[in-house]
Amino acid sequence: MVTHLPSPSSAAMQIIAFLTALFFAHLAHADQVTAALDKNVVSENEIVQLTIRTDFTNTGNGPDLSALKRDFEILSRSQNSQFSFNLGTNQALNFWVVTLMPKAVGNFQIPPIQVGEKASDPLYIEVKPAQQMTDRNGNPLVMLKFHASTLEPYVQQQVLLTLELYTAVPLQNPSMSNPNHPNLLTERLIDDQMRYEDIDGTSYQVITREYVAFPQRSGTIELNNQSIEAIVNTRNGSRKINIKSLPITLNALPIPASYGNSNWLPTGAVAVRSMVSNTVSNPRIGDTLIWEIDITAQGVLGEQLPTLNFASTRAYKLYPTSPTYETNKSINGVSGHEAMRIEVVPTQAGPLELPIVEVTYWDPISRSIKTARANAKVIDIAPLPNGAVDSNNTQQQSTETSNTPNNGSTEIPPQSTSVAPISLAKPKAKSAPIPEGIEEPTDLNVVLTPNNESGSSWKVILATLMLGVGVAGIGAWLWMRRKTNSDTNPKGEVPTLEEFAPLTSGNEDAAYQQLLQSCRGNDLSTLRLRLLEWARHRWGDNAIRGVDDIKRLSDSPHLTQLLMEAELVMYSSSASSQWHGDALADALEEYVTGQPKPSQASQLKTLYPNF
Repeated sequence: MVTHLPSPSSAAMQIIAFLTALFFAHLAHADQVTAALDKNVVSENEIVQLTIRTDFTNTGNGPDLSALKRDFEILSRSQNSQFSFNLGTNQALNFWVVTLMPKAVGNFQIPPIQVGEKASDPLYIEVKPAQQMTDRNGNPLVMLKFHASTLEPYVQQQVLLTLELYTAVPLQNPSMSNPNHPNLLTERLIDDQMRYEDIDGTSYQVITREYVAFPQRSGTIELNNQSIEAIVNTRNGSRKINIKSLPITLNALPIPASYGNSNWLPTGAVAVRSMVSNTVSNPRIGDTLIWEIDITAQGVLGEQLPTLNFASTRAYKLYPTSPTYETNKSINGVSGHEAMRIEVVPTQAGPLELPIVEVTYWDPISRSIKTARANAKVIDIAPLPNGAVDSNNTQQQSTETSNTPNNGSTEIPPQSTSVAPISLAKPKAKSAPIPEGIEEPTDLNVVLTPNNESGSSWKVILATLMLGVGVAGIGAWLWMRRKTNSDTNPKGEVPTLEEFAPLTSGNEDAAYQQLLQSCRGNDLSTLRLRLLEWARHRWGDNAIRGVDDIKRLSDSPHLTQLLMEAELVMYSSSASSQWHGDALADALEEYVTGQPKPSQASQLKTLYPNF
């Protein structure tokens, strides 16, 4: 028997192979982070699980998942740990299972996940569009429709936004989005309405949700597609769905330049009622009548309705109370209502005819200016009865007559609510002339002869003297007061604008620069004062009484539109910081210099929130 001993070269090779195996075994157990997905291709709204494993103990706070939040929604996260011992060595294994939901369709990378000082390799996943869930008829189980009543509304015109949810299966934990936009004032109308509808053999439960919206700026308004998220039970288990509607684009139109009325009222229907009621059966001069005015408009808020002012005349005096406003909601949108109550005191006998009530508005359908009118019935006013004299108000009437200038005007200023209704007294008759040949009668002297009771006569004399002194004092006070009023304003004229509010700037250029500074600085609080300051320099105090005179005298439709939009914000309850005056400044520069200048469209935000 011959025994073959290994050669020195073969023994060295075996040693090298053994050491190499030990080295690679050590590498296999080196610290590392491993990440894996349960599937690399998923459908939209489908859940995917990410598993992260480490084989070292120092894991810190666990895996950093912040990089996943950009493309995935993290639904849940769990952790598990294992320990193994083998031939005197130990190994710690940590597992994290993260449930993810892709946010969009496409190819995405799951970046390296950091655990402690180690990180995993990146992973890749493909998200395909989800196949719509259909029934046996091929109809979708869930649909969401989104539409608007008009796609080209005017600024502050009502727009009805409707969301209709069609469901053929029960939904669990539904969550529906709400339409919103920074340039759109949106409000929920009424509670959801439900009905049933059959479409191509599939019975749907339809839930309708209505919104009312008012564009606050002209231009394009993009409304994103609305969505609803819910869980649906299928044959393969529960499934989360996310159904989206089509988006809507609104093109908000600016206030037409041809609309000359300062009160912008975009509506398709206005109803006006004017009615006079008698407080007595046969009204006479001095009696009080009640004039009631009701204005109702569809698609506008109560606060958008105009406040009407009527002046007293020589035939009657008016004493209005503050109007009341209401806003009502229905499935057809909102409707505004204004109620006015005015006390009317006739001052002349004969037919009493009150002014026509007129409300001007803009019809968005015909795109034209319209006016709603109403007349109150004519009431016959009887004269005062013969010999009836109101002694309590005779002095008041004579004072009013002496202070009223005789200028032939048929109107007098409106009376405030604090002024008491007047009461007319029959004028004192003039004495008839004495015929010739008859002597003028002399004054009748009456001599009072005191009685014999001398003890009480001095009391009567003392009382008479005290009464005379009191009457003389009151008369002197009334004379001094009347003289003071006469000296202050001898002709009863109203102070001019120059006397009431003197100019603060030296010339038109200085006032113009101050006006541009207010516009460029978006300072709405000083805009009106500086507008009037500049206009008074340019056209004179006699021609300027308000901003409406600037619109008329400038004869610039573009400038008029920007001034009207500025007034919408100036007199609204919303924050004035929303106003930007660059467009108005550019328009003023174009008007003053006569040179065209590119400018941005003026778009202003007005709040009628209080509905």
